[in-house]
Amino acid sequence: MPGNLRWKALVIVIITIVALIYLSASISDQLPGWWPKKKIKLGLDLQGGTHLLLEVETSKAVENAVERVSGDLKDSLLKKGIRYSKLERINGNEILIEFQNSVYMDKLKGVLDSEFFNLKELTAKDYDGRLSVRLGFSGKEVEHIEKLAVDQSLETIRNRIDQFGVSEPIIQRQGEKNILVQLPGIKDINRAKDLIGKTALLEFKLVDEEHSIDDALSGNIPSGDEVLYQKIVNRETGGSVKKPYLLKEKTLMTGDVITDAKVQIDSQYQTPYVTMEFDNRGKRLFDRITAANVNKRLAIVLDKNVYSAPVIQERISGGSAQITGSFTTEEAHDLAIVLRAGSLPAPVRYIEERTVGPSLGRDSIHSGIVSVIIGGMVVIFFMTFYYKLSGIVANMALVLNIILIMAAMAAFQATLTLPGIAGIVLTIGMAVDANILILERTREELLLGKTPRSAIDAGYDRAFLTILDSNLTTLITAALLFQFGTGPVKGFAVTLTIGIVASFFTAIFVTRFIYDLVLTKRRVRTLSI
Repeated sequence: MPGNLRWKALVIVIITIVALIYLSASISDQLPGWWPKKKIKLGLDLQGGTHLLLEVETSKAVENAVERVSGDLKDSLLKKGIRYSKLERINGNEILIEFQNSVYMDKLKGVLDSEFFNLKELTAKDYDGRLSVRLGFSGKEVEHIEKLAVDQSLETIRNRIDQFGVSEPIIQRQGEKNILVQLPGIKDINRAKDLIGKTALLEFKLVDEEHSIDDALSGNIPSGDEVLYQKIVNRETGGSVKKPYLLKEKTLMTGDVITDAKVQIDSQYQTPYVTMEFDNRGKRLFDRITAANVNKRLAIVLDKNVYSAPVIQERISGGSAQITGSFTTEEAHDLAIVLRAGSLPAPVRYIEERTVGPSLGRDSIHSGIVSVIIGGMVVIFFMTFYYKLSGIVANMALVLNIILIMAAMAAFQATLTLPGIAGIVLTIGMAVDANILILERTREELLLGKTPRSAIDAGYDRAFLTILDSNLTTLITAALLFQFGTGPVKGFAVTLTIGIVASFFTAIFVTRFIYDLVLTKRRVRTLSI
């Protein structure tokens, strides 16, 4: 065998062996431990799963923003000695301020211009020397807050699902306020929905131990306080009770300062708890809070539910804290996920939910495999009938082409969907297209009286640029589909791209090697074509 054929044979053998190694993990589970375990992933339409469409309640994000600004405005007015008789949020997204004297109007404007430029004055009324001012966000500011809420919700949900361990989820924005979530292979739908939709607003609040909780439960809640509950589960009976707490409404610290959260197991009681690490700002805040409230109880509140309310024994400056409670390891794991991923800026609600069962997925796989087999058999029969032995050479390249496509999808952990199967079927037809061009050009050269060697050389040379142009334009189309398409369209683009690259290799490189090998080994006077 000449040297140029020897290295071509080596390349083909190596690529084929590597492809079979990667493909074998998707065919059989009985493989040694060192064997590559990368498999072809199946999309939602093939293995079943959950399809969810969520709507972000952006109005709540605006209300939360107004609530935060109103709290900051209170602090600024007090620091500057501007006394007000009332400051509260009204109508969802407005702030009402009442002063005993209208002389405070100029001072209020000075504070707004210097610190709260995103607020604008809606109305100002003077009643016998008393001043009533309504403030609110501009329309552009409201649009910005709503858009930011959807973008943050999208990123937070993506982070949570990534940590939840779902393979190849589809998470994307639809319209102005909706988010599409597809979770292939998820069986515990309710747990996934709870994880996605949990607002995860973590707050640290002081327990009010100066007033009676019983009086508060009877309706006599002190000003600036609120009643929240802790769910305590009896592990033996499975029952639960709600323990009430009287808490200060003021939030001392929120969960946006958390950098990490992990599940740990208590060595004494073998119960799970969650440890949290704070960023530099959180360390300073927690240090200041614990230093000022030694021997007081600090409640850890998540989505208005009290998880624990330990006594601050001493100043804590290490930048970490713990959440203990009556929850299982799974609940602690999910809590750590939402704390790491961050809180949703606004609640979400489910407006559409569809479940694809595994039986439907199996039917889709069966139909896809049947279509690939039938399409392949038709192409193989036609090529053999029309091009004889040369058609068999093209068929060998076609079989190798399918093996390379599936192996590449396994190696790159690509997701196979129904549109992806359609891409494979399309590739089967395109795979022999290049061979047809080469064989027709070779036929023309043979009719001119050229030898088989000269006809083969001329056939490949004349068809090469045509094949290159057609594959290149299709690759560009596939790249655009992948860039701008959604999940199923991307699946089609991936298989189409891999198929084009594989068919180019098999049509130009592999079949040419077979012809060169036969013509070198034997004196061929006629081609079966």
